[in-house]
Amino acid sequence: MKVHPDPADTSTLRQVFGTFATGVTVLTVGGQSPHGMTANSFTTVSMDPPLVLVCVKRDAIMHDSLAEAGGFAVNVLASQQEPVARYFADHSRPLGRAQFDAVEWAPGECTGAPLIADAFAHIECDLWRTYDGGDHSIFLGVPVQVQRRSEEDALLFLCGRFCQLNPTSTG
Repeated sequence: MKVHPDPADTSTLRQVFGTFATGVTVLTVGGQSPHGMTANSFTTVSMDPPLVLVCVKRDAIMHDSLAEAGGFAVNVLASQQEPVARYFADHSRPLGRAQFDAVEWAPGECTGAPLIADAFAHIECDLWRTYDGGDHSIFLGVPVQVQRRSEEDALLFLCGRFCQLNPTSTG
């Protein structure tokens, strides 16, 4: 007998899903009206061919922006960039180019998408495919430029909180 979670109990479902630690990224698209969005629904898919995926809620501004742009960047945030993550998760921030006034950034060479300074890594992608994912769309991207920019740890998200790794002593 299969047991399915009660779809009305989204609170418990969110708590259980949140027990899986993720990295924290800011997805960005360039163009006439650049946009950024904090996201932890990012993962690698394949090495041959190289593919990554990001999931974006259908009613998010980023959803249509990403679909129209044809390319995007994944800014993997470094451990000290929690304020950047919170800023791009704040729905009251300005829209368009003005939202990037709060951070140092440069346009990506391949996509023109904003690359946030001091990020742990940048991955510029061409949009390859889009799939239905319930209330989200699953965007697959082909990395066209990758850079590891920081020597410190990446920012993590676990159980509704930002966190960092605490390396254990090996001595």
